[in-house]
Amino acid sequence: MKRIALFVLTNVLVVVVLGVVASVFGLNRFLSANGLDLGALLGFALVMGFGGAIISLLISKPMAKFSAGVRIINQPSNADEAWIVETVRKLSDQAGIGMPEVAIYDSPDMNAFATGMRRDSALVAVSTGLLRGMKQNEIDAVIGHEISHIANGDMVTLTLIQDRKSTRLNSSHL
Repeated sequence: MKRIALFVLTNVLVVVVLGVVASVFGLNRFLSANGLDLGALLGFALVMGFGGAIISLLISKPMAKFSAGVRIINQPSNADEAWIVETVRKLSDQAGIGMPEVAIYDSPDMNAFATGMRRDSALVAVSTGLLRGMKQNEIDAVIGHEISHIANGDMVTLTLIQDRKSTRLNSSHL
């Protein structure tokens, strides 16, 4: 809940700062002279900022599944898959979060990721390169790292950072 409050507060403060800067530099007079209302423009920025960030967060898990081509492990088909699922379960219980979906995706790179909108509805995926190139205790540490992202609510934080970054990038092109 704290992250959501910070997310909302940050979006509102960004719009307030934009309004103050526009007023201090006289941009509101320029906008008015050209038929634009600063208040309406700031309201639009607030709605689009919130909307884009929320949509990005909502589609993060399905997009990750699609783009990485993950294979969800519903029923482990071998000992390695059973070990991965059990490791995720054990670490999730220790972190006090719901059991995430567990997946494997084909990639020669040693990589893993976690995504999802909520702590109790997330996804942890590991690459085949990671499974082939690391020992079990190393994989355990990587999975623990991904579980910590979920437990800390980092997906909301990263969405906030991404939203602010894209706002800066988009405004720099104006």
